[in-house]
Amino acid sequence: MNSEYFSQQLVVPASAIDEREHVNNLSYLQWCLDAAEAHWKRNASAELLKKYVWYVLRHTINYKAAAYEGEVLEIKTWVESSEGVRSERAYSITRISDEKVLVTAQTLWCLLDATTQKPAMITEEIRTLFMSN
Repeated sequence: MNSEYFSQQLVVPASAIDEREHVNNLSYLQWCLDAAEAHWKRNASAELLKKYVWYVLRHTINYKAAAYEGEVLEIKTWVESSEGVRSERAYSITRISDEKVLVTAQTLWCLLDATTQKPAMITEEIRTLFMSN
């Protein structure tokens, strides 16, 4: 699968800092989820957004280095695979100033019918939303 990369930048807010004076691990997870949601909302039609929702089955996160208040980070995400009702999405979070990768992560998602809340097969239409040209 030739996946399209989606990225967004943020400045680390004071609210993300823990008692050790660096970014709290849960903040990284939230930023990954936010990027995945933004990617879905940017690429999916209004019809698809109404018809389907994604639920998390599993997260895996590797913390490689710390980030601090005021630093500019890039959160990058892409879909690695989609089969059946499941899709695996990868992430990297990089500090812009030195291009240091701070976090790598993966999430296993399940596509659900928004009305029935039951698993739905990932259609070719959905699969191609995240492929590069």
